[in-house]
Amino acid sequence: MHFNFSENAQESYFFSQPHQPFFLLGFVNAIVTMLIFLLSYKGILHLAISATLFHGYAMLFLLFTPAFTAFLFTTFPRFSSTPPIKRTIYIRIFSLYYIGSILFALGSIVSPLIAYAGVVVLLVAHSMIFGILKEIYTMTTMPDKHDLFWILSAMGVGFFAHILYLLGMLFLPFLLFFATQIGIYLYLFLLTFSVAQRMVPFFSHCMYVRNDLFVRNVAVMLALHVVLESLFTHSSFPVDLALAFYIGKEILRWELPFPNPNPLLWILHLALYWIPVAFLFGAMSNLTALISGATFLLLDIHVLMLGFVFTILIGFGTRVTIGHSGNMMQATMWEKVLFNWTQVVVIMRLFVSVAAAFGWNFMVLFDISATVWMLMFILWGIRFFTVLIKGKTLS
Repeated sequence: MHFNFSENAQESYFFSQPHQPFFLLGFVNAIVTMLIFLLSYKGILHLAISATLFHGYAMLFLLFTPAFTAFLFTTFPRFSSTPPIKRTIYIRIFSLYYIGSILFALGSIVSPLIAYAGVVVLLVAHSMIFGILKEIYTMTTMPDKHDLFWILSAMGVGFFAHILYLLGMLFLPFLLFFATQIGIYLYLFLLTFSVAQRMVPFFSHCMYVRNDLFVRNVAVMLALHVVLESLFTHSSFPVDLALAFYIGKEILRWELPFPNPNPLLWILHLALYWIPVAFLFGAMSNLTALISGATFLLLDIHVLMLGFVFTILIGFGTRVTIGHSGNMMQATMWEKVLFNWTQVVVIMRLFVSVAAAFGWNFMVLFDISATVWMLMFILWGIRFFTVLIKGKTLS
């Protein structure tokens, strides 16, 4: 696909709103990078860098970062009551992200130097994303900046994790595990959670007394999780158990109307309910791994990332795409299939980890898991890419 970054881009519908190019890029990256990872894991394609490193970095910075940038560039100015981000600015950042994604994916196959050059370009783009959000945060005159602070803080931590990834790739490999832990828990999860705990109750019209210490307490426990895992693998199970109880209790206090007849709401509710379940799975799998040495293939990370982050990304992404394209805010059979398919993705990856823990041959399940992942984004693209590119009216 060819993108025009010339002055004509200023007039194209595709670049008329920030979420459109970033969503499309993130979702295309999700398909391409998973295909590369699948082929490398099966020995069909030999990567120039570690397959595990490729997969972790690609998920954090080639899929989820541009996808959530799409959402934040649309909503963060609204949260802050500040003017929309200028088109010239987000096109410039998108251009860097587009180039960096190509360099990283291509370099991972051809040459590490090209891949690392892509990381540098992506890091520059990430710094610009953080800089814009920080400028908006500084500019706003709203008295309550609590949620904005945590969103901005999480993005700043993500930029720091991105720096650690680059240093780990070039000079200090021992930093890569630490960078991954920070990137998953203190960046991606905390960023998504900070947005979700604000927006999902709002969309659901839930009236409750906010606990302003809630996100801060979660952030402290997440930091403790990262420290424990960095010191001794699998030792974070007490913190995971505490997170499961603390977050689960707070979500129940919100009294979300679940099950809800509106798919655009129940997908968001379901994503939130996955959080305590994921941390509970994490606590059990880490404790079991310590006792028996069983291998769960990062069950804790995948249930949290797929059950919560991925599920809510599809929910938010679909909602923003429909709502900002002039289409009616309603879910058809297409959306219902997509939302249910997100849970197929989660369950299949869960089966992969269970099979690995029991010592079974999990490669068939792994192939199915990767395939349903790619099919999810392909189906979403069939439904919504023309909406993002041309503003198509949905039937």
